[in-house]
Amino acid sequence: MTGIPRRWYPLAGAEAPPARRAPVAVARGAGPIDLPTGPKAALAGRVVTMDDAFTVRTDAVVYIDRGAIVAVQDRARPAPPGFEGIAPVATRGTLYPGLIELHNHLAYNALPLWAPVPRRFQHRGQWPDHPDYRRLISGPMTVVGTYRYAEGKAALLAPLVRYVECKCLLGGVTTSQGIMLNSNAGIRRYYRGLLRNVEQTDDPELPEAQARIPDIDARDAAWFLERLEKEGSCFLLHLSEGVTPPDAPDSIARRHFLALQVAPDRWALNDRLAGIHAAGLLPEDFAVLGRHQGAMVWSPFSNLLLYGATADVKAARRANVRIALGSDWSPSGSKNLLGELKVAWLYSQHMLDGFFGARDLVAMATREAAAILKWDKALGTLQPGRRADLLVIDGTAGDPYEALVKAKEISIRLVMINGLARYGTPGMMSALGAAGETLRVGGRLRCLNLMQPTADPDVAAVSLKQACRTLRAAFRNLPALAREIETPRPRNALRSTPESIVWSLALDEIEDTDIDLRPRLPFGGPDDFTGPERISPRAAAAPLSTILGSIALDRLTVADDPDFLSEIANQPNVPEAIRTRLAELY
Repeated sequence: MTGIPRRWYPLAGAEAPPARRAPVAVARGAGPIDLPTGPKAALAGRVVTMDDAFTVRTDAVVYIDRGAIVAVQDRARPAPPGFEGIAPVATRGTLYPGLIELHNHLAYNALPLWAPVPRRFQHRGQWPDHPDYRRLISGPMTVVGTYRYAEGKAALLAPLVRYVECKCLLGGVTTSQGIMLNSNAGIRRYYRGLLRNVEQTDDPELPEAQARIPDIDARDAAWFLERLEKEGSCFLLHLSEGVTPPDAPDSIARRHFLALQVAPDRWALNDRLAGIHAAGLLPEDFAVLGRHQGAMVWSPFSNLLLYGATADVKAARRANVRIALGSDWSPSGSKNLLGELKVAWLYSQHMLDGFFGARDLVAMATREAAAILKWDKALGTLQPGRRADLLVIDGTAGDPYEALVKAKEISIRLVMINGLARYGTPGMMSALGAAGETLRVGGRLRCLNLMQPTADPDVAAVSLKQACRTLRAAFRNLPALAREIETPRPRNALRSTPESIVWSLALDEIEDTDIDLRPRLPFGGPDDFTGPERISPRAAAAPLSTILGSIALDRLTVADDPDFLSEIANQPNVPEAIRTRLAELY
């Protein structure tokens, strides 16, 4: 390993450790969000199972009952017991496991692309200080997350959740990260929605990942390692967000990883840690990560947009590091995971000489992601006994893996979660007994089934159409909403009781919430912590009402965004092969 002289500073050693704050309570649901109650169904088409043998059945039927796959077999075979009267629905397409996204700040996905990114940054601590960031990203999200009606009820949270979840569905995503709320009562909770949320399932068969850790644990090597060794099935934590130039092996981004070496022969790494981004790691660092059975989440588009480079995924694969995919967020990433697959494909083809094939990339978005979560016995493949989360795209010709990588958003015929048709063509949805709201994607009529008895009631009352209308108006009137927030109200204006609970977005990337998304371990001294600086109030910062302007609500799909691809073509940090060829895949 390329060594960087350092000393180890175990905060929990001989000296008294910092006081650990009591953990903030996370409200739990009454039971699993996705109940085993779905109807019987049979879907016929080409089936890409993504099983251990990567079996592809050219003409097969997937039989589904109560949210689970009962059988996957050739169409010519008799139906399994109990399905004799169920006529297979001809999908006229190819079936895949639903896409599993292991990194996405969903709450930010109503914001448009940062176009163009104003400069090439070196690490995560730089770009939040650019003036554009507060004007275009943190400021608008602060308004969205805190604006309320006169009676104190959050005005924009439910429309936001509805919008960003539907945005995922329209890209074939069935599992992603959740949206967390803070309350004035010291309680945190996740919205219970249509998508599977990796951090809160309330389902013993789907162990919950952790993407946030108490800030004191994130700053102490011993506590951080203890948490990795004893708690949770998977920790999805930001790691080494930035680049390590060849002539600067002591880069700030890399130091985030090296600080995990808590003693000369001991690392705060194991098979529970999945490092998000890991863009600052060198090959020898991936060797360490691989020896400890760690994993990573690759977000190539966001890394390229911000830093002009991304993780050395070739070195990661050679070190046997599991790799999943994440589109990060819309201000500097793809609109959905289907788009991120396209960027990963172009990067592999033109920057890595085809090192990853299409099958490798599809695996990152399905079976590999499920394995990182320890969900591989339930999701990530189309096999008997697995949950019926699946995606269907048009056509059955050609290489099935390239077909998905190159599929357009208008090619999606069906998205199913837990055996329930959630999104698809009107014909497919009708054949499966699903009805709901209609919309057009790239001029094609589509249907959304948003009914979910266990979903958050605030969101359940909001249609996608309503969400679009509300968010467009809010983004158009950001300065006025900011002024309302900044204007002191009469003491009795809200008429709330001491027991009233007021919710707001947990904006981890904007404000200090006593929770960290990344390790912040000491490196060069007891006061030298890795990671970007903690958020602190800016006493001299101008009021948001004076710097915000109207912004556009990000379009749900590339198919309906007339500017997205041209904006990518003008992004200065993105390699030419991706800037100029991405449009060909849409």
